[in-house]
Order: sequence, then structure tokens, then C-alpha cells
Amino acid sequence: MGVAPNDSGPAIDVRAVSKRYRLGASAPEGMLRDALSEGIRRLLGRGAPRDEAETILALDTVSLQVGQDEVVGVIGRNGSGKTTLLKLLSRITYPTSGELEVRGRVASLVEVGTGFHPELSGRENVYLNGSILGLKRREIEARFDEIVAYSGVEAFLDTPIKRYSTGMRLRLGFAVAAHLFPDVLLVDEVLAVGDAEFQAKCLATMNDVGRRGHTVLFVSHNLEAVESICPRTIWLDRGILRADGPSKEVIAEYLAAGATSGGHDLDLTDVSRAGTGEARILRMELLDGAGSSKEVTRTGDALRMRFTIEFERPVTSPYLGVAISTEFGALLAHPNTWTSGLELGHVDGGVVTVELHVPRLPLMPGTYPLTVWLNRHGDDVSVDWLEHITSLNVHAPDSDVIGRTLPRRTGAVHLDARWSRID
Repeated sequence: MGVAPNDSGPAIDVRAVSKRYRLGASAPEGMLRDALSEGIRRLLGRGAPRDEAETILALDTVSLQVGQDEVVGVIGRNGSGKTTLLKLLSRITYPTSGELEVRGRVASLVEVGTGFHPELSGRENVYLNGSILGLKRREIEARFDEIVAYSGVEAFLDTPIKRYSTGMRLRLGFAVAAHLFPDVLLVDEVLAVGDAEFQAKCLATMNDVGRRGHTVLFVSHNLEAVESICPRTIWLDRGILRADGPSKEVIAEYLAAGATSGGHDLDLTDVSRAGTGEARILRMELLDGAGSSKEVTRTGDALRMRFTIEFERPVTSPYLGVAISTEFGALLAHPNTWTSGLELGHVDGGVVTVELHVPRLPLMPGTYPLTVWLNRHGDDVSVDWLEHITSLNVHAPDSDVIGRTLPRRTGAVHLDARWSRID
């Protein structure tokens, strides 16, 4: 840490780093508070000796390098080691084994309000953070007005930080971290708090920091945001570095690995159902536009749903449909063979395969429960009814398909619409 940023080496150099935590520890290992509390517990006869305590390996021999002008995303499920990595780079805690080096000044936003003193005012905390980064008072003053304007907390500048809301602490913390021009900026899930406008501002700022030749390590579950600003992404999985490369490729690999096992090819033979039993939907497959198995579904993708139906007895005018709902039960779409003009006529028996083709899936990222049914036209009797049999998990769109990155929480449907200017 302390190495000059203009050195020819990487900004971040992690060499075979592992970090092991003891379950139930009240503070990071190696801290005085942890040692004192453990001593008291053992004096009172509580807790196991240190070498007998149950442990968890948060990072397992991770090695990586990040250049001095890179903006890199870090993704992974909860508990994968993302925050642990940032805490090690921030020197909040230390590795159990291995070595790491960070070159230049480091600003970290690992937790909301990191580095703030609760009894000091917002103004005082700006100067405190600048001093921690090694800046002189005049350097902080030169950027002070910009920091305050960006954070939007002007009216509360002389109020103690402990009186700030979570959102206010986040805005001020990010403004300080980004505008004091650190050589390395570490950001952990800053988009989890704050409104859409502030989130967009954060993304633009991190992009600007990277273009100025500084290093940004951005941890987030927001895959759209990672793909939009990070050319490179690192995927951590249960403490192991699973992939490191171009963001689009790593995110696709991550999504494919996280797809529900069998979710793209469902055997419906023995599931709970209602209906007359004259026919049964035996199988449902999710396919891409070319008819190949589709493990990951994204907004804007071509999608096919293929259904295999077995007719036990003759059925006249059967028609098949899918009800797509939101997680809260609101019906979004109800495509079926009858309204699309496909008439199955009279089926004497045997197996029939029917396919629904969606050229461009309009659903925004989210989870959509599916109900599949087979009715008899005319009396609308349910022949086979499988309610909420599975969910369609829609992920962030491919920017090459949509053309732009879509913001989150802007409705359930992406309309295939066009705007034009008429003067």
C-alpha cells in the first residue's frame, strides 16, 4: 500500500490471498477488540479455544491484477467473498495467507458511511476523509463545493452525521470518495441505496474516474450496471475466482451457472394438476430463437416455449395457453393457440408438440410465474391445468440487442417502440 501510483506495476496486485473467519467472531480477526472479547469469554468459560472454533474460508487463494486505468466489476452471489476482497484491499482486515499490494491513495465505500465519525458534522467529515487520504487542507477546500453540490446535503452540512439518513450518508460518502481523486476507488453495492437519479449519477461518476486514468473496483449485484461501465469483470464463487475477463462473457457464464437446474427443460409428468385428464402436458422446454436449449433468458431475446402434450382420449378443438404474471399476481400476458390463429382441430389421441415463438421478449428483468393450461374450445372446460408450475427468470438485456442499458425498476415490460422528432 504506499507505493507510488505512477510506478509501472499494477494498481492492485493480489497474490494467492486467502481469508479465514471464525464463525461467531464479533470483530475481524487480528483486531485488538476481537482478542480482548475472546479472552473474556474464555475466562468466563464460554466458547471454544481459538484452534477449535468453527471457521469459514471467505477467500481461497485468489490471485488477480488490476491496472492503473481499469474499471473492473466484481460479481457473485451473497457470501462469495466480494466484500471480503474489498475489505482486504481497504486494510479494514488482513489476509490469513498470501500477499496483496495496492498502489497509491485508496478511497473505499465498502459500507454506508465508512470512515465517517458520527459525532462530527458533514463538513468536518469531508475534511477528515480528505486528511485520511493524505490531502492538504487547501486541496480539500478546492473540491469542497463540488462535493457538497454533488451530495445534495447542503442544508445539513453542519449537522452531525449520526442525524443523517442512510441515503444522505451514502450520497455524502460517495461524493467524498469520488471527488477527492483517489488513485484506487473501491465501491461495494452503492446502488443498493438511493433513488434512480442518484444511482445513474454514481455510474456516470465511476465512468469518469476510470477515464481519468484511475482504478475502480465495483462490486454489485446489478449486472446491467456492471456490464455498462466495466469492460472487465471478475466472478467470485464461494471464495474462489471462477472467471476473469470481458464483462459480457463473464456475466453470461455467471448467469448460465446460476440458472435453475432443469428450469429450461421441465418434466411435468408427475406434478400436481387439475382438469378432466383427457390430455396431459408432459414437458415444457425453453429454447432460443434457433431452437437450442436456453438456460439464460434476457430482455430482448428471441424465446421459444415448446410443449409436449399426450392425449389419452379424443378431444375436439383443444387449445393451449400460458399465463404470465408478476410476482404479485398481476396478469401480464395470456398467449394461447386459439387467439394466435392456430387451430388444433380434432385430436384422436397420441402425442402432439406445440411451440410458442416470441421474437423479442419484452419483459424487464425479474421473475415471472407461469401457469400452463389446456382447454377445450366451446365450453372452455379445463383439460389440464398447471398453476404456477415454474417461473420465467428474465435477466439483464444484452446491450447489443436493446441498443442501450435499461434502468431497473421501470416497469415490467419493455415496449418495442420508436420515437421520432417532428419539427
